[in-house]
Amino acid sequence: MSAPGCRRAVCPVLAGCAILLAACAPAKHTEGPEALCPHAGMAFIPAGWFTMGEDDGRTSNQPQHLVYLDDYCIDLLEVTRQAFINFLDESGYQASGWLSPDTVLHPDLPATGVLWEDAHAYCQWVGLRLPTEAEWEKAARGTDGRRYPWGNDWDMHKANTAESGVGGPVPVGSFSLGASPYGLLDMCGNAAEWVSDYFDPAYYSASPDHNPTGAILVLDHGLRGGSFASPSDQATTYFRDSSHSSQPNPRVGFRCAISIVK
Repeated sequence: MSAPGCRRAVCPVLAGCAILLAACAPAKHTEGPEALCPHAGMAFIPAGWFTMGEDDGRTSNQPQHLVYLDDYCIDLLEVTRQAFINFLDESGYQASGWLSPDTVLHPDLPATGVLWEDAHAYCQWVGLRLPTEAEWEKAARGTDGRRYPWGNDWDMHKANTAESGVGGPVPVGSFSLGASPYGLLDMCGNAAEWVSDYFDPAYYSASPDHNPTGAILVLDHGLRGGSFASPSDQATTYFRDSSHSSQPNPRVGFRCAISIVK
């Protein structure tokens, strides 16, 4: 079995190469905060408060409230098809929802058509987990309450959404101008992303303000960020969505996270 950092990414020949090369590099030996992350290709998100939700749009986005999260790390990029294939080949895991037969031709596209259970299994295999909904939003939004990862003004050149007209996923990291405050890419568009939480549209009215982990009642699992088919108002940093896990969705992918204990 290859080292965890190398089995999770493939170095592409298309856009985003420099970032993906970093993702498949050996473990880092730096003195910066990312040195606390167990794998290369992750961003360190420091503990603190941030603004979650928004007082407009769907009622499930409301009310806006402050949330405190402990330190954690999260992938800079969505998990690629090649990384997911490596997982299947090396672990023997059977992913019933896998819908990407063209992985050989497009290894650096996001791993879409992956059921929540399959995404969860992949993250466990690499020693990580799916991010909570709150962790996902802070990594996308930062602490200033911005609407999009790059700021408050929509720009179709910074994300692969319905407005871009691409009509399908692109190699992860292609929209480099759309980086979040912590350097994450594709937090708006490309592939919608699974989070660990069960989805409850009324959860914000009763959620704890420290490290919320989602509803106890088992409903659908949460999705964040919107996909290549989502309009911009459904690909904001705060828009909440959900999906049944029984059927694979070719618009849905994921990234991994981990708690950091200093």
